[in-house]
Amino acid sequence: MQRLGSGVCGDSPGCKDHRRIIDGDVVKMLHCNYYFGRRGTTFISAIFCLLTPIGGALCQTWVQLFITRFLMGIGMGLKGATVPIFAAENAPAQIRGAFVMSWQMWTAFGIFLGFCTNLAVYQVGPIAWRLQIGSAFIPAVPPTIDLYYIHAQLQVEAEIIGESNYLTRFVELFTILRVRRATVASFVVMISQQMCGISIIAFYSSTVFREAGASERNALIASFGFGLVNFVFAWPAIWMIDTYGSRTLLLFTFQQMAWSLLAVGFCFLIPESSTAHIALIALFIYVFAAFYSPGEGPVPFIYSAEVFPLSHRAVATCLFWAAVLGLSFPLILNAFTPTGAFGFYAGLNILAFTMIFFLVPETKQRTLEELDYVSGVPTKRFVDYQVKKALPWWFERWLKIPGGMVNDRWKERMLDLQESSEDHSLRNASL
Repeated sequence: MQRLGSGVCGDSPGCKDHRRIIDGDVVKMLHCNYYFGRRGTTFISAIFCLLTPIGGALCQTWVQLFITRFLMGIGMGLKGATVPIFAAENAPAQIRGAFVMSWQMWTAFGIFLGFCTNLAVYQVGPIAWRLQIGSAFIPAVPPTIDLYYIHAQLQVEAEIIGESNYLTRFVELFTILRVRRATVASFVVMISQQMCGISIIAFYSSTVFREAGASERNALIASFGFGLVNFVFAWPAIWMIDTYGSRTLLLFTFQQMAWSLLAVGFCFLIPESSTAHIALIALFIYVFAAFYSPGEGPVPFIYSAEVFPLSHRAVATCLFWAAVLGLSFPLILNAFTPTGAFGFYAGLNILAFTMIFFLVPETKQRTLEELDYVSGVPTKRFVDYQVKKALPWWFERWLKIPGGMVNDRWKERMLDLQESSEDHSLRNASL
């Protein structure tokens, strides 16, 4: 247990996220939102998050610890699939992005507090891991009390959903044009969050810094810095998400995350005897976190919460891919070496950038009803538009081609998008 405890204490924020996403996909099978509504599901989640840290801190065997962490993951999965949706449904269109973004901001703050706890209990002895696990009980108390005062939307959902069941609505994710379009875009944004590499840094931050040659204490301090940067740079997203839009933020930040991860990989080639070795690795990881926090950090939860119609919103939210890529990183690290592993994830960032450019439409400052028109445009037509009109416009814009070509192209682009929305809104209504 002492050996197990040292590992838990060393990577606890990562472990928290790891068991959250492993259980997240399982929880979706329970479709609690269908039976209990947003308020009821969040309340059940709070009960899991309230009791399991206490049980984890008191367990005596690794089996007991695994069970408590698994149960806590159920609570976290329920919460992650419900709270962003609940926030999006209650926020005005003008501030919806910033409002839902607070989910990621306070998640980053919780990760930061987890690293603080690691440092606080680092030298208290064999019970350090118990204190660290038990500390998760503290933030679960206020939400549990507050949930008694949150109004549910069960009757409204029942009227909209009608007689359909979970399986029917799941099938409709792929059979109805408007919903299928939202499914593709949301899937791209969600899987891109894991392709960017944030999960492997959050899960294995201490491991990464230990691979760089840092001592256990210095690795914890460096991980603390990562958590701090992740939290601080989440704040600008409150303003940026509704000013620039989700798509623009993603396209800009993925470029920056790609080169920063590539820089991290190359820094591993610096001799460990050099003082610049660990310093530059930490620096570029912090740069990566600074671009992740206002971009791919909050956007997937906001995008998935707003792009689907109400009847399919809870069905469509899933955290499966975080588990897949998170579990694969140790194998990638052993096979590719640190330089190859970070280079691999830099390449995934470029791939994610390409997918977002061709498959993800903008949702900035649109009501949930207006998004029906945006999602009514078929994927094939949207991709064709990006290739034939959006790309030429960007080349003209950044290559500074003289004349009025840029303005003419921009006007043509806006008119074409308006026409496509109007054309396919009628088809969507018939479905």
